[in-house]
Amino acid sequence: MKKILDALSELVGEAFAACGYDASYGKVTVSNRPDLCEFQCNGAMAGAKAYKKAPFKIAGEVAEQLQTRRGSVWREAAAVPPGFINLTLHEDFLAAWLTGAAGDEKLGCPRSHVSQNILVDYGGPNVAKPLHIGHLRSAIIGESVKRICRFMGNRVIGDVHLGDWGLQMGLIMQELKERKPDLPYFDPNYRGEYPQEAPFTINELEQIYPAASEKSKKDEDFSRRAHDTTFAFQKGDPGLQALWHHIVNVSVRDLKENYRKLNVDFDLWYGESDAQPFIPAMVEKMKADGYAHESQGALVVEVAEEGDTKEIPPCILVKSDGATLYSTTDLATIVQRMEEDSLDQIIYLADKRQEMHFTQVFRCSRKTGLVTDNVRLKYIGFGTMNGKDGKPFKTRSGGVMRLEYLIREIEEAVYRRIMENENRTMDEAQARETAAVVGLAALKYGDLSNQASKDYVFDIERFSSFEGNTGPYILYTIVRIKSILEKYAQAKAGASVSAEMEEDRPAESQAGKPSEDTVSAPGPILAAASASEKQLQLCLAQFSETMVTAYHELAPHKICQYVYELSNAFNQFYHETKILAEPDPVRREGYIRLITLTKKVLETGIDLLGFYAPERM
Repeated sequence: MKKILDALSELVGEAFAACGYDASYGKVTVSNRPDLCEFQCNGAMAGAKAYKKAPFKIAGEVAEQLQTRRGSVWREAAAVPPGFINLTLHEDFLAAWLTGAAGDEKLGCPRSHVSQNILVDYGGPNVAKPLHIGHLRSAIIGESVKRICRFMGNRVIGDVHLGDWGLQMGLIMQELKERKPDLPYFDPNYRGEYPQEAPFTINELEQIYPAASEKSKKDEDFSRRAHDTTFAFQKGDPGLQALWHHIVNVSVRDLKENYRKLNVDFDLWYGESDAQPFIPAMVEKMKADGYAHESQGALVVEVAEEGDTKEIPPCILVKSDGATLYSTTDLATIVQRMEEDSLDQIIYLADKRQEMHFTQVFRCSRKTGLVTDNVRLKYIGFGTMNGKDGKPFKTRSGGVMRLEYLIREIEEAVYRRIMENENRTMDEAQARETAAVVGLAALKYGDLSNQASKDYVFDIERFSSFEGNTGPYILYTIVRIKSILEKYAQAKAGASVSAEMEEDRPAESQAGKPSEDTVSAPGPILAAASASEKQLQLCLAQFSETMVTAYHELAPHKICQYVYELSNAFNQFYHETKILAEPDPVRREGYIRLITLTKKVLETGIDLLGFYAPERM
């Protein structure tokens, strides 16, 4: 179905046409002065020059034409100086549009016009190292972007893109060799089957890499041996290849568990290693086509373009010592992705400080024909998560915090808030279970509510609050609606309805999650009977516009702002309306249909953000 703004624009466009003006001037937007009207059209201002007529006169003619539909579409349509058209919707029209949205699979949100094949590259962890807070934003923002693109009707693939190649692997192998020299992987004469079980645990592996990295900075001989080991591994040494498989497999098992705690999943678990077979042919073709040339011993592709306002260095394919770089691997990964799956768009999530790298890679891939002009390459550079001191978030001892510790810390903060509530009815086990769900919402919403490119302050106390613009507040609103719907279902089953049933207390599920048909009141959304009810309906009607904007801008923070505003609108309506105690059964069931739609929209919104609501809080 059409977005409400598109439907209104079409109606206003018809009025412009009826007055002899181009219908394209009828574009309607949400009012920037909600104290004066709900929607506005500025087309008369734009058309004044084309028609050599005062904008107020054009607006007056169109407003008069719109008045012919007063009572069916408009509550009011008025021209105001210097030429704006202020519009207020009639409650019947709004209710009818929402009734259609309630029965629509996408809740009134149109699918993207052309379904695309999209790949989102949003993981980027290195194997043999635990996830830390530096991996948080890529995972959280990327997961939401993936879900938004899918919701809008695209086929979307999520790829973790592991760092499983290069010197870090040689450092680990060399350190392991010096700790356990008798392992068969290091015996050049070994001819049997290599062990099925890894010779280390994930905890041991996570200690080996930092030890090896630190040693390489102080011990030149160790560093040289690690480079030699890296070279031998990459040339196909069977023992080192077998050891590498152990490192990757042990790491991936641990990574999957940690990503599961974040409610993040990937369709592909490819790594840099998967792109290596594509590098030789890619490099040779770039040389043969005249794009790659030697510069100071290195093989490079010039990517600077006329009009650049800053220097864009060449993209290096092969260093003077024969080694390849991240840029080489990323280019080869594009080759692999286009060969395996004809893509329309590839979206990368990475720290905004990597902007130059992606500029070089994107330009090189286009210049050399790895992708055609109709393939979109998009880089979302995200800012830094800072502590209250404004500096990158650290542990109390000054180190980089492991992600699992951060998750645990915010869960504890939520748990304390639950246990401190005098009206709680949960036992400790239930509180722990709820804290895990609410903590995830606090963490994700706290991050996603900020524009991706901006740095932000990570404040556990603020993020875990049940009040204000936070994840727990959104969840509390959803659980409150669930509670009302359950009480409605109980009343339909024979219990009496009284004002006491809506006593304002902590939202709490009474009988588990009801089925949709248990709480549905069949029929249309009713015309709003109060200002707060109409405001809730207007906010619900904005879901489709929000989704289109969030999709085109790849901006999860737009959804965060929307679900916060919708929660506020519902809570205002709730506090002013006796929903279950409404004596008119028709009106009461209309309220139920309205809040059921509100719950669906809120649950859809938080699912797109990558979290969900508990049954009780």
